[in-house]
Amino acid sequence: MFRENQLKRKLQLGQPAFSFWLHTASPIVAEILALTGYDGAIIDLEHGPDNYLSATSHMQAMSATSTCPIIRVPWNDPVEIKRALDTGVEGIMIPEVNSVAEAEAAVSACHYPPRGKRGVASVLNRASSYGLQVSHYEKTCGQELLVIAQIESLKAVANLEQIAAVDGIDVLFIGPSDLSGDCGKVGDFNNPVFVDALARAEQIIKKSDKFLGGLPRGCDPATAMLERGYDFIVSASDVLLLRDAALHDLQTVRGFMP
Repeated sequence: MFRENQLKRKLQLGQPAFSFWLHTASPIVAEILALTGYDGAIIDLEHGPDNYLSATSHMQAMSATSTCPIIRVPWNDPVEIKRALDTGVEGIMIPEVNSVAEAEAAVSACHYPPRGKRGVASVLNRASSYGLQVSHYEKTCGQELLVIAQIESLKAVANLEQIAAVDGIDVLFIGPSDLSGDCGKVGDFNNPVFVDALARAEQIIKKSDKFLGGLPRGCDPATAMLERGYDFIVSASDVLLLRDAALHDLQTVRGFMP
């Protein structure tokens, strides 16, 4: 349902924003985490089991909160982006943006003509409150939408200055796992090639007019990322929060067993 994007406003005011991943496909979990006060929730259609119907249920569950619903689409595909936007999502995350052409195509898919090539069904979809806010939605959806492009390869880093100049992208989000894999080995965050690529990407993004986004790793916590100038951090996952809390509980109670 269409409303002002408070996460985007927060970034524009120079305040860091924190989000979480949704991988459990559970609207109840989405509601609980949103009620705690996260700025955003990323419904992951790239690596999670969700589909657009369950994503809609997540957004309905979170609608009483100010948490910004974001969908990570499976790929930089105009059909996937179109379907995601019609659900009423307030942010879109697009994986593997490696070139200027790919960045421009992603932005084009996010906007109605004449700015872009998004298909029009705003009289029917949830994004316009099922047609009750068509005029208002069509006039303002482009400025309210948060567009996040993922930088996940050495090719993307090599083209990053040009990608960062593409109008319509708000956040450039560095994906460390895929970037490390492209540097030689997934999860090898000490690889000099990865370390150099990460530092270069951060430097380019901070010099641009885009917001710098990323996610913490064991060797690089959110506090360190904030010190380096990150604006948008996805600091938690519903799966990891549940798993780690369960492990901690079991370790605690079994420690008191006679």
